[in-house]
Amino acid sequence: MKILYVYKDYFPVLGGIENHTRQLAEGMRSRGHEVSVLVTNTNRQTRREVIAGVPVFKAGRWVNLSSAPLSPRFLAQYLAGLYRQDGPDIVHLQGPYPPGELAWLLGAALPFARRPRSVLSYQSDIVRQKRLLTVYAPALRQVLRRVDLVLASSPNYIESSAFLRPVSARCRVVPLGIDPARFEKARPTSNLPGPGPWLLFTGRLRYYKGLRYLVEALPHIKAEAKLAIVGSGPMEASLREQVARLDLEKRVFWAGEVPDATLPGYYQAADLFVLPASERSEAFGLVQLEAMAAGLAVVSTDLGTGTSYVNLDKQTGLVVPPADPRSLADAINRLLTDEAGRHEMGRRGQARVQAEFNLSKMCDRVEAIYMELSSGG
Repeated sequence: MKILYVYKDYFPVLGGIENHTRQLAEGMRSRGHEVSVLVTNTNRQTRREVIAGVPVFKAGRWVNLSSAPLSPRFLAQYLAGLYRQDGPDIVHLQGPYPPGELAWLLGAALPFARRPRSVLSYQSDIVRQKRLLTVYAPALRQVLRRVDLVLASSPNYIESSAFLRPVSARCRVVPLGIDPARFEKARPTSNLPGPGPWLLFTGRLRYYKGLRYLVEALPHIKAEAKLAIVGSGPMEASLREQVARLDLEKRVFWAGEVPDATLPGYYQAADLFVLPASERSEAFGLVQLEAMAAGLAVVSTDLGTGTSYVNLDKQTGLVVPPADPRSLADAINRLLTDEAGRHEMGRRGQARVQAEFNLSKMCDRVEAIYMELSSGG
């Protein structure tokens, strides 16, 4: 089976959707499928690369519009593939990426073009770019009605999304997955300065991660507790200013970006993982899986998305309202003072990842969908 993955970026660009696309591409290639990837490059140069055995076409981008790179070569490459005899049998779109979805919509209307079966992984609503959404919403609704299947990472997101609810009958839930062994077997990092207990946050420092609420909660958390922040991003400067203003420099450790190979060691060195996300742009919270695989209990927020589908309240951790520093502090203090309960939640989380969120199972589910579509389902 020939499978084409379409998104805006691919490795070595790092991000949740980029990593997910790479996992699927490499996973399907390892199962004997003929896989290719169409994305934009980070500059105006168009390149063909082979990454881990997967052919990747990176179309030169001209400009970014609300975080969406625009590329005439991207559109031309996609449409040309619909007229080739060796074109894809399955087109798998990763969204939101309006140029990719519009390219698919245009291709579906072309005369005499091939009609490969189509899947859209709907990773998140467009939340912050409200002007873009006003213009784009009609096209997005049309794409959701016309692709063969829409994949969502949790049932929560289907129920809470104004875009997915009307097409819920055409949606399938395929949770994201990881390789749990990477996090179970890692050695604790020695980079954390001094004894804990250590709270851990990992991820891009973006507005919707809600890290400012965790910093605001820190003065109300047990005095000996410290916070390790792994990652970087556009909110870093304002977060550092907040930490200084609250006189918390001795309780916050900035690890910055760390290589994938050493990331599991931070989970193993921590006592509790916190994902204080404040907006539904956090659609799933893959970092929670990493923490759970390492045996950590998790404190997260209820956004009506997959965050509270992954982390089950009072089973694998605690779930609190978003943008509420006091609730965050109370939940963290509760778990820090209940070591036995915290460890039991960590064990349940580890078992949940192994059973429901491992990478092999995710690829099994997606491959079964491809097979169903290719056989006329």
